[in-house]
Amino acid sequence: MTIDRASVRTILKPWGRLDLGPWASKNHQDSPVGEISFDCGEEGGPDRLLLLKLLFTGETLSIQVHPDDAIAKSMGMKSGKSEGWYVLAAEDGAQVAVGLKRPLTQLEFRNAALDGSIDGLLDWQDAAAGDVFYVPAGTVHAIGAGLVIAEIQQRNDTTFRIWDHGRSRELHIDQAIAVARLEPASSRKLPRHITVERAELMSCPFFTLERLDLPADTVWELTASRESWALVVAGGGAIGSLTARIGDGFFAEADRADIRVGPDGIVLLIATAASSPAIGLLSKPPAKDLSKPGPAEATSYLAGPGVDPSRLPGVSL
Repeated sequence: MTIDRASVRTILKPWGRLDLGPWASKNHQDSPVGEISFDCGEEGGPDRLLLLKLLFTGETLSIQVHPDDAIAKSMGMKSGKSEGWYVLAAEDGAQVAVGLKRPLTQLEFRNAALDGSIDGLLDWQDAAAGDVFYVPAGTVHAIGAGLVIAEIQQRNDTTFRIWDHGRSRELHIDQAIAVARLEPASSRKLPRHITVERAELMSCPFFTLERLDLPADTVWELTASRESWALVVAGGGAIGSLTARIGDGFFAEADRADIRVGPDGIVLLIATAASSPAIGLLSKPPAKDLSKPGPAEATSYLAGPGVDPSRLPGVSL
């Protein structure tokens, strides 16, 4: 297979926002967008394990929970939904909630879900650009307003909504009680540098999320040994024959491609369907390849204005 540009699907949500810059080239002035979902665009192709999204929150999302693999399969689905969040941008005071402040009984949880007091029982945490959170299946969670988040997840969008802040959407309290871990969770992850350019943001049994910070005007080789997704979060350049700009997503499986970095550097998030970082994901090509001209499409190295790749990716909203 080749490394392909991911197709994009825009999803309207009542909690979304109109201004998607700089992550999307087109803003929506009529209806709030909550998600941009990336796909590999292969009709009839093999089933994928992961789903990559951008989340834009103008309001607080519902309090919710997702089933784990065992429960999902008992319901006829292929997998549960564990997910990881990388905060791209955050307004002052923005927060996420992962897990509960204290253990609850099922009766306490039901009563709190019915009267809305469940919001005060969540473990709300401040969120800033560059923060990483892991939300395993079964963890009660919510995302507050004023955030842009890159989310990688198992490929299942089954959501049991517990409280929706007065919106009229359906709730699923009985299903949530059946799948939820009614206890605190350890969610915040600290990056671990593998090399100067490569950092492991988080790993779990279902996926690994990494960040590549590549300096300006360099050439690298990216080798994807299994299902992998890439998202440009700062700078620009080219991946294979494709230009790479902020907000662009890419898909690869069992293939390799050159990354030719533009004058502002490039920062990439890489999500792989593996429980640990892959050896040889990123390398320098042989010296003889460095002088080869890049693809014509890549000569402009389109990049976002004023991006400094030496800083953690993120913008002030």
